[in-house]
Amino acid sequence: MIVALIGALRRYPAAVRWGLLAAGLLAAFGLPWVLYPPVAADILCWGLFAVAFDLLLGHAGLLSFGHAAFWGTSAYATGLIALHSELPFYVAVLGGAAAAALLAAPIGFLTVRRSGIYFAMVTLAFAQMVYFTANQWEDVTGGENGLQGIPRNLPGIDPTDSFVFYYAILPVVLLGLGAAWRIVRSPFGRVVAAVRENPDRVRALGYPVDRYKLVVFVVSAFLSGLAGGLYAVNHGFASLQEVYWTTSGKVVVMTVLGGIGTLWGSLIGAAAVVRLEDWLSTAGFEETGLVTGGVFIVAVLVFRRGVWGTLAHMLRSGRTPGTPEPEPHLQHDHDDTAQRVPS
Repeated sequence: MIVALIGALRRYPAAVRWGLLAAGLLAAFGLPWVLYPPVAADILCWGLFAVAFDLLLGHAGLLSFGHAAFWGTSAYATGLIALHSELPFYVAVLGGAAAAALLAAPIGFLTVRRSGIYFAMVTLAFAQMVYFTANQWEDVTGGENGLQGIPRNLPGIDPTDSFVFYYAILPVVLLGLGAAWRIVRSPFGRVVAAVRENPDRVRALGYPVDRYKLVVFVVSAFLSGLAGGLYAVNHGFASLQEVYWTTSGKVVVMTVLGGIGTLWGSLIGAAAVVRLEDWLSTAGFEETGLVTGGVFIVAVLVFRRGVWGTLAHMLRSGRTPGTPEPEPHLQHDHDDTAQRVPS
């Protein structure tokens, strides 16, 4: 029966896509009914952050170890705007995302000329500079105490209710996810995918490779900042943890767990990690990193393409769960269409 179902799904790819979209929207709207609303909001924020990171890693082939700089910068900027003005928190979050994009522009300009481990290390170095700046600039960031009491201003509703706040930020997250999907499917996204596969050939065709890398870097930072600002408003504070290197590592784990290059798999990875950490903390277990790390290792060994990537590969190839799997390669969510650089 399962094999027949997989075969039926393969014969109706459009129906599968619409069905998965409907299921995803249903899950998004129903999440605060089955989980504590602040935890559900955290899943949205981390999910958007992971998708933004996958836009850079999975589709541009650039591994950043410093994306916490943009998540955290937006958290602080959002907090400062919200604390020192009576503007709706939507404006504060957009301001924080803009600040993250402005920070990403010079960092990206200096880093996109590197690749591989060199790119990763340079981004980590810049992120640590942001961390020490936030730690030392106490008059603005609050130093080790962070920014406390970030308000949720939104005329017309009561966003202090965590249930209401979830549905207030849901449209912003959906817009961010929609923007990421559209970028991947656009001609710009095709060029970025080609740069990932063979930058020398793309450069020979006359495309400014470094410029495309810089743009996708800044866009990824903007979406990361959007998520970081929402996270700060959700918790009512911004701390040094938001710009610490472990935050960058956490989003890497989420992306790999869901499936690099799958875009939507990042949402699954984020939901799994956030829910597991919440369950362990409420159970009184302090070494949450030990358990999440163990789960990550097991998942990578069993689902070598990530959870979503493995499922997508099974549907494409018609394999059953017990069939030996060949050596994996990155399977991107737009590989089902012609892969060519736009002329």
